Amino acid sequence: MKKSINRRRFLFKCGVSGVAVVGVQALGSRAVMAADMAAVDPTSAQAMALGYVTDATTTDTAKFERYAAGQECVNCQLYQGAADSTVGACLLFVGKTVEAKGWCNSWVQKVG
Repeated sequence: MKKSINRRRFLFKCGVSGVAVVGVQALGSRAVMAADMAAVDPTSAQAMALGYVTDATTTDTAKFERYAAGQECVNCQLYQGAADSTVGACLLFVGKTVEAKGWCNSWVQKVG
């Protein structure tokens, strides 16, 4: 006897498999994508408005009083790079990378 599968079960299995494949591809290519993106220009209007600097220790503390020693992009919730990376994507600068040692006025402590 042949085992038949109904359309609903078939579509469910295809959907679950498809989501798993897309998820694995997205996670695996995040580092590659960051390497392909251009770096944020610190002199761009958006970067200047946010006080972005490529080296957190050079932050203008008179202008950006929120800055505290030890705050860097790498330990910010918005940073999308790996903990050991030198550059990574940032949710604020879509399609661009920021320096792991950088900082901006939107810095938020990374959870976990």
